[in-house]
Amino acid sequence: MHKLKVSFSIISMMILFSVTSAQSQKDGGEDLAAKTQNPVGAMYSLPFKFSFDYGADNGEASFLNIQPVLPQTIGEWNLIHRFILPLIDTPGMVSGIPGIPNPTEGDGATGLGDINYSVYLSPADPNKVIWGVGPSFMMDTATDDQLGSGKWSTGPTAVVLVQPKPWTLGLLVRQLWSFAGDSDRNNVSQMLLEPFINYNLEGGWYLLSDMIITANWEADSDNQWTVPLGGGFGKMFEIGSQKMNTKLEAYYNVEKPEGAPDWSLSWTLQFLFPR
Repeated sequence: MHKLKVSFSIISMMILFSVTSAQSQKDGGEDLAAKTQNPVGAMYSLPFKFSFDYGADNGEASFLNIQPVLPQTIGEWNLIHRFILPLIDTPGMVSGIPGIPNPTEGDGATGLGDINYSVYLSPADPNKVIWGVGPSFMMDTATDDQLGSGKWSTGPTAVVLVQPKPWTLGLLVRQLWSFAGDSDRNNVSQMLLEPFINYNLEGGWYLLSDMIITANWEADSDNQWTVPLGGGFGKMFEIGSQKMNTKLEAYYNVEKPEGAPDWSLSWTLQFLFPR
């Protein structure tokens, strides 16, 4: 895990240097930022999100979420395919993680977690209120019991947002229930609420808060909720002709299950491919 943190620091410095020396977004930069901040926007993108948790009883966990977005237009509708492929390095059982609703005991593991796939049906020409709705699937793909739920889960997901310039204000909701998997593992019933706020500044910069709130309904009442509070900043930029986005965020858990981390730090590098 120490090697992961050193690599993260080196990569961060390289990207921050590239951001300061690369060409900033010019014409249409604000519109591109708005499209990037729309979870059901019809734009191909490939984000890499590095996250680090601190203060958990068992130590610090590290995550790399690869989150490709693949839009598909059918007549007057868009289908937005969103994936989360998690690579996890954990020292043992860590509670309060969205991708691991019911962690199991262990002495640590590194590998692939449970892959999530969601698809949103959204109007191709939305009004002022943008929305999307569809199913979400959590697959039992973890390479170690400590990295996943041991269950196959599904449920509904929806997002609604508005984008009065220079703001993006929205909420994403997801509820998953397990329907198959290891009978010795606890069932999954997890809700995710993700309120997000972006304020776009000049020069491609923006401020954001993107809090991922989870409720594990299978846990006892004192250990159900994980509620972070915080935010960060980001910048749209280009390297050559490649449009990109990067952001840095920090969140403190004001409510958390027993043994969960106190706070987290994340950095995202996103490759953008406007249609």
